[in-house]
Amino acid sequence: MAPEAPQKMKKAKATPKTVADFTILPLTLPALPGLPESHGDAKHYMYIKPNEQNIATADDERSLFIANVPIDASESNIRALFQEQLGGAMVERVEFDGPVPALPLHKRWKGDRPTKEDMGGAEEKRGKKRKRTEDAAVIAEGVVEDADSALPKLWKSEVRRSGSGAVVVFVDKKSARGALKEVQKAVKDGSKTITWKTGDGVGVERYKAHTHLTYPAPSSLQASINAYLSQFNALESLRNKLRKTSRSVPDEDGFVTVTRGGRAGPARIEDAEKKKAELEERRKNNGVKDNFYRFQNREKRKEAEGLLKRRFEDDRRRVDEMRGRRGAVRPET
Repeated sequence: MAPEAPQKMKKAKATPKTVADFTILPLTLPALPGLPESHGDAKHYMYIKPNEQNIATADDERSLFIANVPIDASESNIRALFQEQLGGAMVERVEFDGPVPALPLHKRWKGDRPTKEDMGGAEEKRGKKRKRTEDAAVIAEGVVEDADSALPKLWKSEVRRSGSGAVVVFVDKKSARGALKEVQKAVKDGSKTITWKTGDGVGVERYKAHTHLTYPAPSSLQASINAYLSQFNALESLRNKLRKTSRSVPDEDGFVTVTRGGRAGPARIEDAEKKKAELEERRKNNGVKDNFYRFQNREKRKEAEGLLKRRFEDDRRRVDEMRGRRGAVRPET
């Protein structure tokens, strides 16, 4: 049997330089220990274009949108990429998609509101209905953790999802245009190698740090628990105060809110009756009038015209009857 002829190796297709509105920027990833030499020049491709949103903002003209950022991308290495290898454009900030793991949303609980002095008197101008709505939210909401009462972090740094994007905002419009021109020039030339600087906390070191952070110091845990309980006690005192007020004063509709805490300080009957009378008067004044719509005015005019016609016919009929009783009028000769 004759030996088979060796198959010819197919030439690798050239990497496209653009896709739709995106410019494809190849990045050379640094070699990692433990990988074979064939992986020493691994490439990562970022897709860059001017930032265009459905709802325009003031920063659109001085920002670029990047798709498929590396998983270890951070503001520092994105800033270094443009400043050191792409013309030295100055980056103001970088806005990424959601990281992994997702960061918790910390905010102060609603009982920690600014005082009247801080608000500049705006608290007094707020309507009663809005204030009552916020008070009800305070009663219903539990303690929302902040940076002090949250548990210690378990990951030293965050990573990006595969294929996630970022918006790079430059200091001015000129810097954004210059950075895009440098990207297009580097892609068109092809001889310049753009090297990606790996961020901190990737690979084995990331999981070593995670294992260490999984067992925080007792003092750190105790401080977090103390802060949480302090916030809970302060918020519970505020809730009790609001409950007492809600079961002692009727609302704008004349109803008394039923809350826990016993029957101490019930609302007075005369206050509830007064609120009920005010509500009925307001409904009466704000109700739909008879002449509110145009068709109501037309119908009223038609009714008035019909009434006048009927009265005219009645008067003419009575005049005819009177003439018939008196007889025909004969002119004198």
